[in-house]
Amino acid sequence: MLKKLQKKQISLIAGAGLCAFLAGAMFSAPEISKNFGNLFKSNRDKTELLTEETKAKSAVLPLVVQSTDERAAKLEAVAKGSQSADRNRARYLLASDFIDNKNGKAALKYLDGLENDYSLLAPYVLLKKAQAEELLGNDSKASDLRQKVVKDYPTHPATAKALYLIGTNEYQDKAIAQFPSHPLTWETIRKRLEQNPNQPQLQLALAKFSFDQPGIVPVLDKLASQPTLTPENWEILGTAYWENSEFGKAATAYSKATRTPRNLYRAGRGLQVGGQREDALNAYKALVTEFPEARETGMGLLRMAEVSQTKSEAIPYIDEVISKFPEKAGVALVKKIEILKAQNDGKGVEAAQKLLIDKFGNTEEAAEYRWKVAQEKAKAKDYKAAWEWAEPIAQNNPDSILAPRAGFWVGKWATKLGKQTEAKQAYEYTVSNYPYSYYAWRSASVLGLNVGNFNNVRKMTPEVIELVRPVPTAGSEAFKELYLLGQDRDAWLQWQTEFQNKMQPTLPEQFTEGLLQLARGENLKGIDTISKLEDRDTPEDAEQYKALHKQLIYWQARYPFPYIKEIEKWSKEYKVNPLLVTAVMRQESRFEKKAKSTAGATGLMQVMPATAQFIAPQIKQDIKNLNLENPKDNIMLGTWYLGHTHDSYKENSLLAIASYNAGPGNVSKWLTSLPKDDPDDFVENIPFDETKNYVRQVFGNYWNYLRLYNPEISQIVAKYSAEHPTLPHQGETKPTPTANPKPKPKQ
Repeated sequence: MLKKLQKKQISLIAGAGLCAFLAGAMFSAPEISKNFGNLFKSNRDKTELLTEETKAKSAVLPLVVQSTDERAAKLEAVAKGSQSADRNRARYLLASDFIDNKNGKAALKYLDGLENDYSLLAPYVLLKKAQAEELLGNDSKASDLRQKVVKDYPTHPATAKALYLIGTNEYQDKAIAQFPSHPLTWETIRKRLEQNPNQPQLQLALAKFSFDQPGIVPVLDKLASQPTLTPENWEILGTAYWENSEFGKAATAYSKATRTPRNLYRAGRGLQVGGQREDALNAYKALVTEFPEARETGMGLLRMAEVSQTKSEAIPYIDEVISKFPEKAGVALVKKIEILKAQNDGKGVEAAQKLLIDKFGNTEEAAEYRWKVAQEKAKAKDYKAAWEWAEPIAQNNPDSILAPRAGFWVGKWATKLGKQTEAKQAYEYTVSNYPYSYYAWRSASVLGLNVGNFNNVRKMTPEVIELVRPVPTAGSEAFKELYLLGQDRDAWLQWQTEFQNKMQPTLPEQFTEGLLQLARGENLKGIDTISKLEDRDTPEDAEQYKALHKQLIYWQARYPFPYIKEIEKWSKEYKVNPLLVTAVMRQESRFEKKAKSTAGATGLMQVMPATAQFIAPQIKQDIKNLNLENPKDNIMLGTWYLGHTHDSYKENSLLAIASYNAGPGNVSKWLTSLPKDDPDDFVENIPFDETKNYVRQVFGNYWNYLRLYNPEISQIVAKYSAEHPTLPHQGETKPTPTANPKPKPKQ
């Protein structure tokens, strides 16, 4: 059963100013940047800016996720009300629904005069009217309406769509000149290149704005053969190749681009990936010489160490990183330790380890070293020492991927030592500070919260909030309005036209791009785009990510909930927790209905054809009538099989999920060889890293869907996060273990 959950959220405000097209390149479209910023000035005077707070006041926007039939009567009621933003939205949505159902006459009823009332989307209202007239066979009226868009809104992105639909050569020329970043313009450009490939200006437009589209690499190859490219053009080409993982070609392009730290580093890296060691070394040397203080130079020195002919030759580069680039010192010290170990230099290894812990203890590499020692101590049942080594990770490395893991296991080891109060404090700390982690779920379960455990997750049926789209963090008000109204095609066209900074987006722009990918059903790409925000490491990006990371909209985008109706239907049918089904689906395919594994597994929950043949008669289905690329069929089969694995292991979800990944044969072996008294010990000792990570990731997914979409758990986690308990340590002073602990002799 769905329930709406209202939450106040901080809005991350970021405008999407438009820059001149191909600044410094072959041609430009100054009218976009000149006029677009003022385009909605009058609208902003009349319409309340979209934020999470203003969105929550709308009666129409929550209806966007409902089907046409479900929302029709509600929209009609709003459309008959007094003049308001919601009345305009209701009319626009009703008209769109009627157009989708080929009912032009009914659509025109709601569109009549709407361009005057709904000035924010006025050109789109006119385009909707044109669609409706076309459905009625009034092609002349449709053409006139599109001409009106071109005349009245010459710089608006909607005009690019009008120009495309009108379709004459004259109008196509206008679209290319004014709207080169509009996806419909890309189609026009591609058709022209098919007729005449020797048009570098058009090739360059595609390289800059549609480098992430299928079939772009041949276009880039033709552009690379042009003799008239400028250094700025080469940089565009290099970035387009880089984004398509054509690293060798990217290196060639970057070597001809303007010499910047980024370009020189990528030139070297592309050459290195291509096996051109000497040329790569020369590119890195140029980077170090010309830009000795640049952030990229630290990584360049590390790459120089990698391509050095001897280990001894690599040491000076590593030492330079340690002395000049502290943010890379942890990586450098780990490399140095590896080299010194290979040289049997025990004293050197000890000194490097001490330096890593003492001076660079806040690096990820120091956290990894501490955790490795802690695990060794725990394996030897020296839980006190394990605690001593793990506890500083959360203190010194709070952003480390290991911090929640260390916090949880401090609790486990404290329990083994009889320190129940300290254990509880450690679990509370993990839930509070790392609510997104698998270990937060394990901690919440140990604390007795109603979050499920390995032995009872299947039977739980958590309530789920009503899904509502977030307000994008970048883009114009018109774009945001289209997106929130579920007008995904027009929202994407508008966004792509505005998104002039596509090759080096700001953090808010990248988040917005991810939202659009999710809205278009490109779930794998969207989740990847949003997840990569955490890798952005400039000070400005880090600060913006820190703010976004705290918001519900970020986490719900990272853990989207497509196919919710199919999931609810088949979960109920086969008595499986719907959030566990969703968790498996996210891990298996990232919600891609046509995903294929190398083994032939297909679709959302990666069902093997042979498995489908096994399942079909069990559920009285003819396998010939089932299509694994059809979400309804695939989710039905996958959910049944997930229930079947639970049946096989007496409702134990840990074993069921492990079996879903590794097969029942391997699970049978592990049940005879791994510790069974403690499920967390069992997980840690699974011998297949893939399955061990799979189990943690699936249950981490489950936990995130629970805390993000279930009102009860959402409120509990918020309460814990507000309290911010500290991680316990032994005694009154923090333990300071030596950097090179001596292992205990074997008994």
